[in-house]
Amino acid sequence: MAGLVAGGVVGAAFGEGFANLHGTVKHVVGQIIMFKSELKRLESTLDGIAATVREIKERSQALNFPEEETKSLIKQMEKGKELVDKCSKIKRWNYCFKAYSYSSKLSKLNEAIEKFCQVNLIVQNTRNGLETLSLVSQNTRVGLETLTGVNQNTRVGLETLAEVNHNTRIGLEALAELNQNTTIGLETLADVNNNTRIGLETLAEVNRNKRIGWKTLTAVNESKRTLDLVLKHVESQNSDMKKKYGTFSCAVPEPKDHIVGFNLHLEELKRELLKEEVSVLIVTALGGCGKTTLVKMLGWDEEIIGKYMGNIFFVNVSKTPNLKGIVQNLFSYIADKYPEFQSDEDAINQLKQLLKQIGQPILLILDDVWPESESLIDKFNFNIPNYKIVVTSRKAFSRFKFTFKLNPLDHEDAKKLFCHSASMQDGSSYTLEEDMKKIVRYCGGLPIALEVIGGSLCGQPVEVWQSKVMGWSEGHSIFDSDNEVLACLQKSLDFSADKIILKEYFMDLGSFPEDQRIPATALIDIWTELHESSKNDVHAIANLHELNSRNLASLVMKRKDAEEVSYYYNEELVTQHDLLRELAIQLSSQKPLIERTRLIVDIRENNLPDWWMKPQLINARLLSISTDELFSSSWCNIQAPEIEALILNLRTRKYTLPEFVKIMAKLKVIIVTNYGFFPAELSNFQLLSSLPNLKRIRLEKVSISSLCNTLVQLRSLKKISLFMCNIGQTFGNSTIQVSDSFPNLMEINIDYCNDLVELPTWLCEFLHLKKFNITNCHKLSELPEEIGKLVDLEELRLRSCTELSELPESIRSLHKLRILDISNCISIIKLPKHISELHKLKELHMKDCLRLHKQLPSSITELKELRLVVCDEERATSWEPFEEFFSNLKVMVAKKDVNLKWLTKS
Repeated sequence: MAGLVAGGVVGAAFGEGFANLHGTVKHVVGQIIMFKSELKRLESTLDGIAATVREIKERSQALNFPEEETKSLIKQMEKGKELVDKCSKIKRWNYCFKAYSYSSKLSKLNEAIEKFCQVNLIVQNTRNGLETLSLVSQNTRVGLETLTGVNQNTRVGLETLAEVNHNTRIGLEALAELNQNTTIGLETLADVNNNTRIGLETLAEVNRNKRIGWKTLTAVNESKRTLDLVLKHVESQNSDMKKKYGTFSCAVPEPKDHIVGFNLHLEELKRELLKEEVSVLIVTALGGCGKTTLVKMLGWDEEIIGKYMGNIFFVNVSKTPNLKGIVQNLFSYIADKYPEFQSDEDAINQLKQLLKQIGQPILLILDDVWPESESLIDKFNFNIPNYKIVVTSRKAFSRFKFTFKLNPLDHEDAKKLFCHSASMQDGSSYTLEEDMKKIVRYCGGLPIALEVIGGSLCGQPVEVWQSKVMGWSEGHSIFDSDNEVLACLQKSLDFSADKIILKEYFMDLGSFPEDQRIPATALIDIWTELHESSKNDVHAIANLHELNSRNLASLVMKRKDAEEVSYYYNEELVTQHDLLRELAIQLSSQKPLIERTRLIVDIRENNLPDWWMKPQLINARLLSISTDELFSSSWCNIQAPEIEALILNLRTRKYTLPEFVKIMAKLKVIIVTNYGFFPAELSNFQLLSSLPNLKRIRLEKVSISSLCNTLVQLRSLKKISLFMCNIGQTFGNSTIQVSDSFPNLMEINIDYCNDLVELPTWLCEFLHLKKFNITNCHKLSELPEEIGKLVDLEELRLRSCTELSELPESIRSLHKLRILDISNCISIIKLPKHISELHKLKELHMKDCLRLHKQLPSSITELKELRLVVCDEERATSWEPFEEFFSNLKVMVAKKDVNLKWLTKS
């Protein structure tokens, strides 16, 4: 390597020396005449080897020049350049002296260069050639060896290539099969996805069916009894009472759909209840915290239902519990029996024996036990295996070891409940969000306050929210006492000027007993006569819906089928939360007694309030008196000449109207309701004959043996309603011209009066009657021909009179009739031949007239005013041939959707 480097250096120096000399000769050859021939010859030599010298210079690193010979020539070329320079500088006068010497040196230089190129370069090139040849030979040998390796590798490669081709072919075949399998797999995956989706839907359906199944299991006992009622269509009074008050009265009411923040409470409550040592568990909290909601959830929980096999009984105890009444309800629910007990002790002993006979785990829920009724829990605490009691109360009874404290909702759950009640959507304005936080904080997590106040603000503009918040002062928590809670709820009654009447409607709701369903028609009668100057029910009905929408009352629709298109509220009920009822009573009691517009009196046994014992004037317009089963009708007189609405709530088997009624000259409405288990014998009814302004009478579950003989000269009476009353004997014993007693009677409602077998003809003498509703009277078999005399009749409802076999032909005379309802009259086999003469008929309800198979009378096409027919699917087909004759007729198939929630207080 060192020699190669040295040779390269020499070669480069040689090229540089040659270039200097060659350039100098080129420069002076045309200028010096004296040595022109020698310089020309030297120039020619240098030109001849110039290309070789350039190659030597360019490849000096690769050539191995002889160092000594080359260096000698380099020195000669350097001296030659100096010589040429000297020659160019010789003066003409000195040429003679220098000519020979310089000319000889130039010739020698030329010869030396020629010799180097002719001999040394050739020898050197030969040596280099031989070395190159040797190197080529060596490289050729290496190449041959490499070629041999390449050939060998090529052969291996070809073999490998053949193997690869073979594997490729196999791979391609496998790939084709894989593609086919992939296609099949994708199709299978699609099927799997489809099946998975179907499976998920099926699972959802299974879960839904499972949930329905649990509910069905809970309703097995009810369904068993209900089935008998449906098949026989309630053939006796006792079975009617069972359906209305007994059979379902001890079922656990279904919780409402939207419940917030109770799931954790429910799991904790279940853990406590399922502990072996627990026999009585007290659920306690402030009123309105949701105790009843929680135990309803417990009663509908799948695990609890499975544990107690449907033997879960729910009893609403309330402030004034009737122990014998509670036991009677349990007997009717569990054993389909209606015993009469000699005493409370007898009732408890018989209940204990009944529960022992069940032989399975039993859960009894005693809801809303007041502090004064603590001893009631002991009475129901039997020593029976797998028998447990859950009690809800505002008081934590310390005598019982196991207590579950239900706390108010935390802030987040309270916000969720309020937002749901107020229908707040995501993205509500910042102002609403801020107001919402303040309102939720004021409510303190009390569900009833959140629901009511949220409902009152639902759909209201932001200014109403701001006004509501600004109107509430900062201060004490609403949980300081029940009074604080009531005060908070009262704020939801800040109605606008055009809705201020709703406050009066709301306060009237406190006139009915706690935990009882209020007939909607009773409220409508009271509200229309007290608050509506037009005396039109439609305004009262509209305000009832307004209260319902504001969560201040709950309207329970017994039937949800499509036929309820005309407003008919005889079968609808109203319920109210206990706390709201307390609020209504408190608002009614704020003023001094003499200034109150409504007076609500609750009498236990014969203990009249102190003020009653002192003579004083009562100026109230509404008087509500509730008495218990121990009241003996020992009345003291009061002076109440301004009373316009009288509500009497009773529980005794015998009841005497108070004498002071006869001096209530302004009385317009009287509502008498028996909440006892058996009908009450009502006496002293003749007092009503002295009331010149009495317009509406409603009687529920009473018996009046002398009704028609005593109601004399009620010339203002416009409406009478009899619900679950014993009237058959009364109607049959009439000896007077009743039409003279009720000359202005316009509406008669008879519902669930099952001793009514035959409609007396004198009922057809009320020539001004506009509405005649006889419903659920299952023993009524026929109508008198005299019904045709009711020429002003506009509405005739005979629904669910299951023994009624036909309509009299005289019905053709009812030319003003607009609505005819024969739904569920399963014994009617045909419509009247001359039904076409009902020229004003607009609605015909005929759902589930199961024996009405015959073709409709052809004259039905002449009912030109008919707009709506409500029926079942089978009856709908009989209308198809006639639809072309009506331009505006709608045949509506009613849905099979019977709502049983009305059977229990929710």
